[in-house]
Amino acid sequence: MIERIKTGTARIGLFGVGHAVYWDQFEGLLDKLLGYHGELKKLVSSLGAEVMDYGMADSNRKAFEVSRKAKADGVDVIFCNMLTYATSSVFAPIIMEADVPVVLIALQPKSHLDYVTANTREQLENDCICSVPEFTGVAVRMGKKVSDVIIGRLFDDPKALAGIREWVDIANVLHDLRGARFGLMGHVLESMYDMHADPTAIASAFKVHVPLLEIDDVLEVFDTVTDDEAKAMKQVILETFDTPDPVSDPITEKLTDTDLEKAAKASAALFKFVQKYDLSGLAYYYNGLPGSRQRDLVSSFIAGNSLLNAKGIPMCGEFDIKTLLAMFIMDRLGMGGSFAEFHPFDFDEDLIFVGHDGPHHIAVAEGKPVLRSLKKYHGKPGSGASVEFKLKEGPVTILGITQTASGFKFVVGEGESKHGPIPPTGNTNTRGFFPPDTRSFVKSWVMEGPTHHFALGIGHKAETIKKIADALGIECIIVNG
Repeated sequence: MIERIKTGTARIGLFGVGHAVYWDQFEGLLDKLLGYHGELKKLVSSLGAEVMDYGMADSNRKAFEVSRKAKADGVDVIFCNMLTYATSSVFAPIIMEADVPVVLIALQPKSHLDYVTANTREQLENDCICSVPEFTGVAVRMGKKVSDVIIGRLFDDPKALAGIREWVDIANVLHDLRGARFGLMGHVLESMYDMHADPTAIASAFKVHVPLLEIDDVLEVFDTVTDDEAKAMKQVILETFDTPDPVSDPITEKLTDTDLEKAAKASAALFKFVQKYDLSGLAYYYNGLPGSRQRDLVSSFIAGNSLLNAKGIPMCGEFDIKTLLAMFIMDRLGMGGSFAEFHPFDFDEDLIFVGHDGPHHIAVAEGKPVLRSLKKYHGKPGSGASVEFKLKEGPVTILGITQTASGFKFVVGEGESKHGPIPPTGNTNTRGFFPPDTRSFVKSWVMEGPTHHFALGIGHKAETIKKIADALGIECIIVNG
């Protein structure tokens, strides 16, 4: 029922390198190498990227032209195709000026030379690795850094393909971050120092804009929701969620008609609100006076937030824009990205419950998510419909974005979501297992100074997330326990 938004398409700048002296020495070599270059271009395009192909850079002058064109085209990542040996003078102008990740791709056309019939020409066609150390060394001398080197075969190499696909995924994240609009509405829940945020610092670090919004901005849109719009959203909610009877928690009850009606209209308002303000995501918190329209409206956001998360527009409570950014990154990597924190340990089974009240990414739920009515939201004002589901079983990654005295910091960990019961509290939880043992992992995690929230997603992608942090110039720690 939830249609994903159309995300942007990453722009990959692609150029090949070679040694111009070879072209007169070995007739047809240049054309052969350009054919291999076309194969790489075709491969990258097949992964969903828009490829800006700058051809062969075999002189310092051409390298400067590539650098200027890449900047003008606004590419998100640059791929340097190591076609044969090339002097570093054809690379230095590009790495000097690059403000995006530069990846060296050294893919041999042949798995190995024919050692009986091999000749110099054949060697040059497969000399892809020869100048890689020269390029990385010159980058370091210039105070720059090559972001990655992908080594392998040009044809039928799953590992090399995975490396290229990873960088296309990273480019998509960087592309969608640039110019994204992450709204802040309301205020920090009183006394949560870790939630405080500086919109200017966030705009600078992540290349985004932070619109500052009021709860009355939503209320204004809420008043435009028609009966038909609310009815249609009610149908979406009922088809998306189960509404079971309560189990053990006395503050839960079967979804009431009143809470369903309020959730449906509030959800319809949220969908119109994010469209009106062109939001890529929203972090909010608001108390409101008891019985006020503002409190009633905010208390009914949770179902709509979860639907928007599944749509690709992350929404989170407690004014936590840093975790909102983490959720956005995970969403664009295809991992989901739910709003989460640590809940009680199970020391007997060596697990910790990971979840939160409020919005979640229902696209990564194990089975159909549940919507319950809560008589009260613990620790917060209000009551209403709340989402409960278990995360899909298998590998999981958690990403926290925090701040140190000097700037932002990513804290990342990998674990497993395993089968077993979760508390029926109207909140989302999963049974998280982390190496080497959960107690040691959590201790190492908290010692990195994270916020108490993080984004929770499926799959193991800590190294990919670290590359995104590196591309943004942000410190990243992968916690291993």
